[in-house]
Amino acid sequence: MSKPQSQQLRIIGGQWRSRRLRFPSVDGLRPTLDRVRETVFNWLQFDVEGSRVLDAFAGSGALGFESLSRGAKEVIFLEKNPSAAIQLKDNLKLLEASNAQVWAGDALLWMQQNPEPFDLVFLDPPFRLNLLQPAIDALRLLPGALVYLEHEAGLALNLPDNWAEKKAKETKEFSFRLFEVI
Repeated sequence: MSKPQSQQLRIIGGQWRSRRLRFPSVDGLRPTLDRVRETVFNWLQFDVEGSRVLDAFAGSGALGFESLSRGAKEVIFLEKNPSAAIQLKDNLKLLEASNAQVWAGDALLWMQQNPEPFDLVFLDPPFRLNLLQPAIDALRLLPGALVYLEHEAGLALNLPDNWAEKKAKETKEFSFRLFEVI
């Protein structure tokens, strides 16, 4: 079996602006596009600094690294793919980021076993694997927490009654939405 090829992502803002990080080329891993990340972090411009962040289904870690670069107090990366998890750890070492952890395992299991309060949660699982609804159901968040969802277009979700949609955009392929827990 050949070693997965490596790809790169660019951090678009904060202290590591323009830094490039490697991530493995694995099935289902599709980093949030630069233009989408730019929009999302414009939405979040006053909410990231000092926050506790959960980057579930981290993949390349684009959303978590962007959060760290913009002053997040702590980021927990959850990633099941072993090569992606190893690369996340390597990238944290490269950036000398001591305020982040990588949990290499099933994100749903971790969320069920660790109902910790987070200020900001990113849920961007691989598409068409029916992971988003169970992840939403596993979250236990305090009022004021923000939740970012990225999912395939047309996906019907059963969202908690106390989630208020703040922002949303859609393309033909996918939707990205920001909610606040009220």
